[in-house]
Amino acid sequence: MFQSFENRADASQGAARLTRLREQLQKEGLAGFLIPRADVHQGEYCAPHDERLSWLTGFTGSAGFCAALTHGAGVFIDGRYRTQVKEQVDTAAFTPVPWPEVQLKDWLKQELPEGGVIGFDAWLHVAQEIETLEAELGSMGFVFRPTANLVDQIWQDQPAPPAGMIEPYPEALAGESHASKRTRLSTELRAKGQSAAVITLPDSIAWLLNIRGSDIPRNPVPHAFAILFDTGQVSLFVDSAKISDELRLHLGSDINIRPPSALLPTLHSLRGAVRVDRSSAPLRIALELNEAQATITWEEDPCILPKARKTKAEIAGTQQAHLRDGAAMVEFLTWLDAQAPDTITEIDVVTALEAFRSAGSDLLDISFETIAGTGPHGAIMHYRVTEESNATLKNGEIIVIDSGGQYIDGTTDITRTVPIGQVGDAQKAAFTRVLQGMIAISRLRFPKGLAGRDLDAIARYPLWLAGLDFNHGTGHGVGVYLCVHEGPQRLSRVSHTPLEAGMILSNEPGYYREGAFGIRIENLIVVQEASQLDGADARDMNEFLTLTYVPIDRRLIDVELLSKGEREWLDSYHATCRLKLDSRLSEAARLWHHAATEPL
Repeated sequence: MFQSFENRADASQGAARLTRLREQLQKEGLAGFLIPRADVHQGEYCAPHDERLSWLTGFTGSAGFCAALTHGAGVFIDGRYRTQVKEQVDTAAFTPVPWPEVQLKDWLKQELPEGGVIGFDAWLHVAQEIETLEAELGSMGFVFRPTANLVDQIWQDQPAPPAGMIEPYPEALAGESHASKRTRLSTELRAKGQSAAVITLPDSIAWLLNIRGSDIPRNPVPHAFAILFDTGQVSLFVDSAKISDELRLHLGSDINIRPPSALLPTLHSLRGAVRVDRSSAPLRIALELNEAQATITWEEDPCILPKARKTKAEIAGTQQAHLRDGAAMVEFLTWLDAQAPDTITEIDVVTALEAFRSAGSDLLDISFETIAGTGPHGAIMHYRVTEESNATLKNGEIIVIDSGGQYIDGTTDITRTVPIGQVGDAQKAAFTRVLQGMIAISRLRFPKGLAGRDLDAIARYPLWLAGLDFNHGTGHGVGVYLCVHEGPQRLSRVSHTPLEAGMILSNEPGYYREGAFGIRIENLIVVQEASQLDGADARDMNEFLTLTYVPIDRRLIDVELLSKGEREWLDSYHATCRLKLDSRLSEAARLWHHAATEPL
């Protein structure tokens, strides 16, 4: 099993640990200390060594932060975690704060009206974040001071940093050699008068050098830093124990492998304009460069957009990975449909699904820990079942199953919502409106140059008509045997990045009624150029190509709510499911599949 079910949240220790942290605040003369869910690479995913937020507060969500003061402590969480945080933290010690509705600056002004010195670890915050706080609060008596990490000072059994091996990634699957990528990007640096770019994101380094790592569970990325020079050469700062002879041969002579301890001296040796990403590079990088003779040029990580624009090889590989994954999902749904209500639990569901995915030899890992929430647990958007929370699937409930796999040629992410026995009209009506939003995105044609913020509302419109909505973006970017959450592309009202051909995204509207049920339907899609229509303007348009093919449960659909075009789309989608998956299924699964894909 890739997934385990122990309860990682420990609210019982939160108050005592907060007391010890406050003792450190007094020693340092601080009014507060910031604890983000972040590591030195500023990626979304953290190794156990870096789970400081969880260790201190008990909150295990994938995003959030804590501001611990001498007299109060706020845990800032977005809409995905409003329910989860209340179940995981000791609310007598920590106050959940709805973010971004309540900004840290406003909370600090309320809690510390006279101001104060706030400590932070400069490796765990980006320059943009601290600069914004200083600009907004500096005149009100607030000082933000880089310090040693105070949580590390009291975390006596903190796990060691990860030390996973790094492997080459096949050029045939990447669609481009790392030499070609380095040449492309270094040409861009020279054109902008930049001598080097500091690259801090593990997935950017993995993409640039065609490598994959094993430092982060579920995400095949290496912990490393890199500097790309305008010559196309790269200095890679990484523990040599992670490097095999095979990898050295793959990297070649243009990649200078150096120990992590050499990073800061190398930063001090840089000259000229050095490119640094204000939104992802740790502030410590900027502080070191400011002490040197280099000039910081704040600009986006040069790998971000090229990585997002998948090659033909990456898209073809991802399509194959989705077919294998889709067949495993159908085998699983066949099994699930055969189980009587009140006979299996959420853990049984997760275990069975992983077993079906693992039945072949292709699965390398799950792409995130499976969300299997039945009844009220379905309303917890990022619910993770534990031995303590494990619930039985009961008649009349619906279960949200959000899961994915890591394959050498692609990363999958799919959500299906399934009824357990007979469900009520309210669940069906909400499910149908979510489905309408998902279909709307799937059918969409849109002018080139539009961003996720321009499209997000289209998925919500059917829900809005009924006074409903959901508190997460409609979709996130997805990597290719990399992170299941990948930027900068998103289907979200906060995303300004124009969508371009080759970008892979999720399409996953939902609806969540706290204490009752949750609904989410998710396919992955890829942006492609749209063909010209007869009689249309001579206007460049994009559209989405669907990557995920697994039946959507028709028993939850109120057909009367669907338009003719929506019914036709779903019938066509299910016909394509048959065409693509039938030959990959067992006889029992094929029979189930045919019943599940009958036309409406």
